[in-house]
Amino acid sequence: MEPSERKVQRIAFDRFEVDLRSGELLKNDRRLRLQAQPFQLLALLLERPGEVVTREEICRALWQADTFVDFDHSLGTAINKIREALGDSADHPRFVETLPRRGYRFIGKIEASSEPPPSQPGPASSDAIVSLGVESVADRIEAGSRPAAQKSRRSPRQKFLLVLTASLAVLLSALVFFRRSEDSRATIPPASITSIAVLPLENLSGDKAQEYVADGMTDELITQLARSKGLRVISRTSVMQYKGVHRPLPDIARELGVDGILEGSVLNAGGRMRVTVQLVHAASDTHVWAQSYIRDSSDMLRLQQELAENVAKEVNSTALPGKSERLISPEAHDAYLRGRYAWFGSDGEGTRHFFERAIQLQPDYAAAYSGLADYYTGGGVGGDWDPKDALPKGEAAAEKALQLDDSSAEAHSSMAANYLFYRWNWKAAEEESQKAIELNPNYAEAYHLYAYVLLVLNRNDGALDAQRQSQELDPFARPWGLGHVFNCLGRYHEAEIELRQRITAFPTNGGLRSELAESYLMQGRDKDSMEEYAETLRIEGHENLAAEVRAAFAAKGNRGVQQWRLADLKQLARNRYVSPLEFAFAYARLGQKEEAFRWLERAYDDHVPWLVRIHQHSDLDPLRGDPRYEALIKRIGLP
Repeated sequence: MEPSERKVQRIAFDRFEVDLRSGELLKNDRRLRLQAQPFQLLALLLERPGEVVTREEICRALWQADTFVDFDHSLGTAINKIREALGDSADHPRFVETLPRRGYRFIGKIEASSEPPPSQPGPASSDAIVSLGVESVADRIEAGSRPAAQKSRRSPRQKFLLVLTASLAVLLSALVFFRRSEDSRATIPPASITSIAVLPLENLSGDKAQEYVADGMTDELITQLARSKGLRVISRTSVMQYKGVHRPLPDIARELGVDGILEGSVLNAGGRMRVTVQLVHAASDTHVWAQSYIRDSSDMLRLQQELAENVAKEVNSTALPGKSERLISPEAHDAYLRGRYAWFGSDGEGTRHFFERAIQLQPDYAAAYSGLADYYTGGGVGGDWDPKDALPKGEAAAEKALQLDDSSAEAHSSMAANYLFYRWNWKAAEEESQKAIELNPNYAEAYHLYAYVLLVLNRNDGALDAQRQSQELDPFARPWGLGHVFNCLGRYHEAEIELRQRITAFPTNGGLRSELAESYLMQGRDKDSMEEYAETLRIEGHENLAAEVRAAFAAKGNRGVQQWRLADLKQLARNRYVSPLEFAFAYARLGQKEEAFRWLERAYDDHVPWLVRIHQHSDLDPLRGDPRYEALIKRIGLP
C-alpha cells in the first residue's frame, strides 16, 4: 500500500480527535467518555462525511439481526450520547444532522487525519478484536484476506462494505465474548480501586413501568458487592441521587469519596434481559473493565451474583461469601423488586402489598420477609402507626427471615431494631447489630442503628464512630446523623459546627435544620433556633406554618413558639396517630410537669419506641431529678 493510501486511524475535527484504533474520543487532548456502541456509530458517520448514512445501514452495521434490542430507542440513545459528548444540538447541529425517518449525516469539517504506524502487530485474538475500533478491525480483516497486489486500491463502495463487515465482526466477536463471561481489560491497575459506587443502571426499555427492574438490579448489585470485606461500597440512598444526572464521573466520585464507578444499563422485555456494565477508574476517568450479559429474565438472581463476583475479582477484592442456593421463582423475585421500588419511593401500601405478594408466591423467601419487617418496624418507630400494632408484626417477620436465611445482614439488622425499640433488650440488640455488620461491612443502616444501641448503653465514643461510618457509606441518607448524636450527648457546640458544615452541601435538608434548631435552643440562642425551625417548615412546603412560628416568637419569644408547637400537635392528632412522647416533650418544654408525666406514662403503656432515649433528650431536662422520672428510667431498664 502506498503511504497516501494507508487506512486512516485518527480523524480530527473542530477541537476533537477520534482515534479509531484505540476507540477513544479526545477534546483538546483530553479523553472523553463515550461507550462502545455510540463510538462505533460515530466512526461509521466519520467514514462518510457529508453523506447520509441510513437507519437501515446503521442497523445492519451495529446490530446483529438476532440481537435482542429496541432498535429505535437504542439508536436514539446512541445519537444522544454522541451529541452529549460533542456538545452538539439536535435543533442546531454542528456535527451530526438528523434526516427524519432516513438517517444521519456528519456535517462537521474534517480538519486532519493521521495514518497508522508502518509496522502492524500480528494476528489478533477475538479478545483483541473486541477492544479495537471499526477501522482497525477492517484493516486486520482485509490484510488477512486479500493478495498483496489487490491492496492498493479500494472503491468507496468497497470501503463501505468493508466497514460494515468489520462492524458485524466486532459485534459478533463481542457477543461470543460476552456470553462466555470473558472481559476486556485496560491498563489501570485494579488494585487502585478500594472503594466503589454503583450508579443507577439506566432503563433502556423505553417503558417507565420497567424502572423497578433497573433500580432493583442496582440495589441488588450494591447489596452483593457490599458483602465483600475488601471493598468499601456506597449505599443505595446516596447513589440514587445521581439517577438521570449526566455529570463527569470524577466529580461524582469526589462527592461520594470513591475511586471506582460502576455504571451501565438494563433492557428487559419479552422474557429476555440484556445488562451492560463498565467499571471506571474515577480519578482518571479511565475504563478498567466492561461486560455485557444476555440472559432469560428468570436468571436475574444468578446474573446479579455473577456480576458482583466479577466486579469484586476485577478490583482484587476479597471473594464474596457464599450465598444460599435456595431457588427463587421469577414471579416472586419480580414482586420483591416491586416492593423494594415502592419502599424507596415512600409508597407504604405498595411496599406491603408487593412484599406480601412475594411471600405468597414463595413462602420461603427470606428477603421478602426482611422487607416486610422493615416496613412494619419502620412505621412503628417512625411514628406513622401505633407501635403496639406495628412492632409485633415487624418482629414476627424478622424472626421468619432469620429462620429462612441466617446469613442475611438485613434480617439481623431488622431483628436488632426490634430488640432495641420493642423488646428493650440492649444486649441482644448489640449482638444482632454486630452480626449484621460482620455479614455486610458496608451496611450503612446497620451502623446507624448500632450508633443508637451504643447511645442507649452510654458508650458515647463508640456511638460517634458508628455514625461516622454510616455517613461515610451513605452520605446522602442522613447528613444530620452525626449532629444528632452530638446533640444527644449534650455537645451542642460541636453539633452546631457539624450541622452548619453539612448545610453548605445540603441547604434544603429539613433534618439538618431541625437538629441545628435544637443545638441553638440548648445554647440559649432562642431567635436562631426559631429561625431554623421556621426554615425546616418552609423547606417541607409549609410557608404558612413558618410564618405562624415567626409570629408566635415575635409575640411571646420562645414560649410562644413552644405553645404553637403544642397546638400544632393537637391539631395533627385529630387526623392521625401522634406519639404520646411528642406531647410529653411539648409539655416539658412549657414547664407543665404534671401533664408531661401523664403523657410519659401513656407513652410507657403504649411501649413507644423512643422511650429508650429519654435519658438523652434535652426536652425532658426540666423533669430530671424528679423521683417519677428516675422510676420510669428503671422500669424501662435503661443503664
